[in-house]
Amino acid sequence: MLEQVDDKLVFRYDAETLWIQPWGANALRIRSTRAREMPDQDWALLTPKFQPHMQAPKIEIDPKSGGAISLGKIKATISQAGKILIHNAKSDLLLEEYTRNRNDVLDSKCSALEVEAREFKPIAHSDAYRLTARFESVDPDEKLFGMGQYQQPFLDLKGHDLELAHRNSQASVPFLLSSLGYGLLWNNPSIGRAFLGRNIMSFEALSAATLDYWVVAGDVPAEIVEAYADATGKVPMMPEFGLGFWQCKLRYQTQEELLGVAREYKRRRLPIDLIVIDFFHWPLQGDWAFDPTFWPDPDAMIAELREAGIELMVSIWPTVDKRCGNYAEMLEKGYLIRTDRGVRTAMDFQGDTVHFDATHPGARDYVWRKAKQNYHDRGIRIFWLDEAEPEYKVYDFDHYRYHAGPNTAVGNLYPRDYARAFSEGMAAAGQENIVNLVRCAWAGSQKYGALVWSGDIASSWPSLRDQVAAGLHMGLSGFPWWTTDIGGFHGGDPSEERFRELFVRWFQWGAFCPVMRLHGDREPKQPRHGTTGGSGCLSGAPNEVWSYGPAVYEICKNYMFLREKMREYSRGLMKEAHEKGTPVMRTLFYEFPEDNECWTIGQQYMFGHKFLVCPVLYEGRRKLKVYFPRLPEGEKWSSLQEGVGKTYDGGRWVEVDAPLEWMPVFVRG
Repeated sequence: MLEQVDDKLVFRYDAETLWIQPWGANALRIRSTRAREMPDQDWALLTPKFQPHMQAPKIEIDPKSGGAISLGKIKATISQAGKILIHNAKSDLLLEEYTRNRNDVLDSKCSALEVEAREFKPIAHSDAYRLTARFESVDPDEKLFGMGQYQQPFLDLKGHDLELAHRNSQASVPFLLSSLGYGLLWNNPSIGRAFLGRNIMSFEALSAATLDYWVVAGDVPAEIVEAYADATGKVPMMPEFGLGFWQCKLRYQTQEELLGVAREYKRRRLPIDLIVIDFFHWPLQGDWAFDPTFWPDPDAMIAELREAGIELMVSIWPTVDKRCGNYAEMLEKGYLIRTDRGVRTAMDFQGDTVHFDATHPGARDYVWRKAKQNYHDRGIRIFWLDEAEPEYKVYDFDHYRYHAGPNTAVGNLYPRDYARAFSEGMAAAGQENIVNLVRCAWAGSQKYGALVWSGDIASSWPSLRDQVAAGLHMGLSGFPWWTTDIGGFHGGDPSEERFRELFVRWFQWGAFCPVMRLHGDREPKQPRHGTTGGSGCLSGAPNEVWSYGPAVYEICKNYMFLREKMREYSRGLMKEAHEKGTPVMRTLFYEFPEDNECWTIGQQYMFGHKFLVCPVLYEGRRKLKVYFPRLPEGEKWSSLQEGVGKTYDGGRWVEVDAPLEWMPVFVRG
């Protein structure tokens, strides 16, 4: 049965109720459930704001053929048998549900296979289902992008199998952008999978009551990404300290060590905006406070840094050690995640720990109040929200249960609500332009000031290539703020020439990332400092720009000052990100959608609208083949490097020099 209810096209058959509803300009939200009433969770989506000039949806119902709902550039039709197709305003087919059954014998794809487009597999003794949504691959040449951050080097995700779950260095943000001119958000925080096959595209949820997705049509990628940002939220305005250079290492063990590094940066007159106190500066996990043994006067430290114009960021972990002073109270109040079997321990790194439950409003408030008292009230304005997946000793997703529900049903909400705890707390304390460094994210995290970084990655050339792809996909997934550990996290000896080359290439690229941040656990490990608190977590080797020898230092210095020269330009990019959701790192096709070659290139990108960035991603490489996108008549590309002075026509490949001293970057116009 098809009917119109308010602004919705409603389909009912047997136990299923399906809604197709306008949700923003040129966008529809499609929900299906077998519950008695449609569940009211909006998950990643905000309530759409319809402007007075926007047209109301047009809904048509034909007793023989089915129904249709159109809004701006998008139109969805549903047959009397329940099959959905989505077209754009030019009547091009964008999406078609994959069904192979005999519900409609006049359907050209009528089949005895009995495969449903919307599959609900009941979970015993539960109101939840294992859900699958299936779509035809309507064009074998379709290209797919986005979906968050996965450790792989590919730009086109067509043919990929992606786990819809968070892990250290993996962030599931289930929004994809298609070269056919649509974007699709799988609006479901359940653990699951996405199969982006050449024959079938499917999304699976291990446990859910509602099949829920949002789809938008647009003429160019920017229109689609901006509509997605309208639907899920935009980042705040990046504060000024986010535009410069950030210094970090694993880990500064004492107050005097950190201040010594900050003083040396100022003595050398190097530009630095922020320095970081990493983990285990606390007595025990879950204390959320400085250990006075190693950080005896944080107020004086913060005052000295502020006088020098350096912001201080401190690490927060969501883990709560069973020996810490807050554990008993948090356990009593239900503020800790639960386990469905066995011993209630989620991690055993430097202690027996359980994570606080970020989906619990009381737990969010509790942790924020501790952080406010011990950090924010002292003047700290940015936090490093580590372990945000959350990271488990073993990723048995069906083992954990949150306030919001079983991990299998809602687990991907955790990093969003972790960021939310601090964003809402900081806003309530009167802070504006909030940004926090977060190791993971889900759709909508960006509106809580989430600056995502790519986690504990290897210090290697393949890892570097993976990060370029990760940053581009995250930008298309609604996260204009993104960064990576310059040099990689795991390993790397600053005294070794081979690692120095990798470090230089990473540092050069880092100057053209949304945030330029140096971090890493370098070799060899340093001697233990002290015997109490977090001292058992050893520090890595020095990781400052002067730690890599004089030649590397000179290269780093040049790129730090180059970053400073771009500050006004970068501020403009951050304003675009705040106002429209525009990525800072942009795939070539984002800026040049009419140039077909740009849709195939993933190891070059645009830093905003102006700079063509060509990272050197292979050891020993001193020349690069660069593609120059087509420009309007009269415009050319010119080299950024001083003394080169070459210009290039668009629409062609050229081999260019890439000496170790600089990375090829070209300026539009």
